[in-house]
Amino acid sequence: MISKDLFDRELNIIIANAIREDVGDGDHSSLACIPYDAIGEAKLLVKEKGIIAGVEFAKQVFDYVNPTLEVEILINDGEAVKYGDVCFFVSGLSQSILKAERLVLNAMQRMSAIATKTNAFVKALEGTNTKVLDTRKTTPGIRALEKWAVKIGGGENHRFALYDMIMLKDNHIDFAGGITKAIDATKMYLEDHRLQLKIIVEARNLTEIKEIIKNDGVHRILIDNFNFEDTKKAVALINGKCQTESSGGITLETAIKYAKCGVDFVSSGALTHSVSNMDLSLKAIKY
Repeated sequence: MISKDLFDRELNIIIANAIREDVGDGDHSSLACIPYDAIGEAKLLVKEKGIIAGVEFAKQVFDYVNPTLEVEILINDGEAVKYGDVCFFVSGLSQSILKAERLVLNAMQRMSAIATKTNAFVKALEGTNTKVLDTRKTTPGIRALEKWAVKIGGGENHRFALYDMIMLKDNHIDFAGGITKAIDATKMYLEDHRLQLKIIVEARNLTEIKEIIKNDGVHRILIDNFNFEDTKKAVALINGKCQTESSGGITLETAIKYAKCGVDFVSSGALTHSVSNMDLSLKAIKY
C-alpha cells in the first residue's frame, strides 16, 4: 500500500478539486442572503442504520474551507449508527458551513455505505482466517476515500493503484507469452529498476496453478472465478507456498463458502462499485 504521506496528498487533492468543482467563483446562494459575519451551527443527522464513515474526512473539509470552524464529534468512524443519531456538530461562520456541506455529505454518504457493506462481509467471515479485500474498481478521482471506507468497515485494502504492487492478470500473461515468461520478465524488471514490489499472479484453472507454484518470488496467487471444489484443490496444491485469494463475482452469500475452502483472502469489487449511499443530512440548528 501507499505511504501515509502519499495517501494524505490524495485526500488534499480530492478536497481541493471538489471545492473547486462545487464552489467555483463563489457560493452565490449563501453570499446573496446570509451576512458574511453570521454565525451558525449545524448537526450531521443519521437517517439510516449502518456503519458511519467519513467523520475524520469531514473535519478535514471544514478545516480546508475555514480553519476557524469548530467540530464537536459525538460518533466516530467505524461506529454503528441508527436513525436519529447525531454524529457531530459544526459551528462557525454560516457561509463556510454551507460551502463545505455538499462535499461533506457526498463523501460521508458514500463512505458510510461502503463501510456498512464491508462490515457485513467481515461479520460473514467471522470464525474463519479469511479477510476481505477491496479492488481497484473504484470511482475515478475518489479512490482514497473509498479505500479508507473499506478499512473503517473492517476490511483490508488491496493495492492502491498500478504503481504499488505487481499483479499479472490474464491479459498480462497472454501478451507476455505465458505465465512463466511473465513472471521471469517481471522479476528482471524489478531487479533492473531496483523496485521492491510484491507479485500477485492470476490463475484461470488448476493447470495454471501448477505452473505458477513452480516459480519462486510469487507473493500471492489470485484464484479467479474458480468453483468451490476447484478452489479447495488449488489451496491444497499451493499448500502454503504463497498467499491465496479468491476473486471473481464474490458476493456476501458466497464469501463464506470460499473462506471455508481455506483461502487467505476474498476480494470483491462490489464493496466499492455496488453500494447505495447512506441517508445523511446536515441540518442548521442555530442561526
